[in-house]
Amino acid sequence: MEIKKKWILKLLQYIMLLILFAAAIFLPIYGARWEAEKTAGNGTSESERSDTDAVISGSAQKIVIDPGHGGFDSGMVGASGASEKVLNLVFSKKLASLLESEGYEVVLTRTTEDGLYDADASNKKAQDMERRVAIIAEENPILTVSIHQNSYPEDSSVRGPQVFYFEQSVEGEKLAAAIQESLNTELSIARPRTQKGNTTYYILKRSVSTTVIVECGFLTNPEEEALLQEETYQEQVAQAICDGILEYLKKR
Repeated sequence: MEIKKKWILKLLQYIMLLILFAAAIFLPIYGARWEAEKTAGNGTSESERSDTDAVISGSAQKIVIDPGHGGFDSGMVGASGASEKVLNLVFSKKLASLLESEGYEVVLTRTTEDGLYDADASNKKAQDMERRVAIIAEENPILTVSIHQNSYPEDSSVRGPQVFYFEQSVEGEKLAAAIQESLNTELSIARPRTQKGNTTYYILKRSVSTTVIVECGFLTNPEEEALLQEETYQEQVAQAICDGILEYLKKR
């Protein structure tokens, strides 16, 4: 009987050793997989973002347009009271109409002046931005354009449209350059700007598609603020952005 007990104890020890050996091999693998899934769920990291243009081709004919701000977040308000969140939506809808006439399916992240957050959210701005990025990920477009209005309170003479892209995105830079060139040329900008790389803007850093931010003009410049509220100029800006997008897609 004593020998049998010793044999059983020996067997249990061998089984425990096998379990520990298997755990040492497989737990790191599953841990890495879990960490990757967790990271994907929280958005693309800066180090990963530079590779997404090559990995994700996007839905064949779909473009996402993101009217910045909304709801409690009015964005910049001009001297005459022009609200950025309102203008962003106006420009976005005009751009969407032009792209649809070219045969593209367009998705707007918002279609009203409301933001993309819950009324009881503890951090409405953070939730709003997360939901914009989530829409882009779900739609998987060939490109995304976020529409904004600029400001520079330190110098009211500063004016002109400017396009931003994620600094590590090759395709983002190409798209930004095409739109910037179109805006400068078609709007006859006296002091043309150049596209600018950025590593901090959430929508650029976290979007899985090729994404740019188009600042249509400066609400802190009285003359440009007035222009940005004129329908004729709004249509010209929207057309210039559309033409830049089409030029980029032609070469893609």
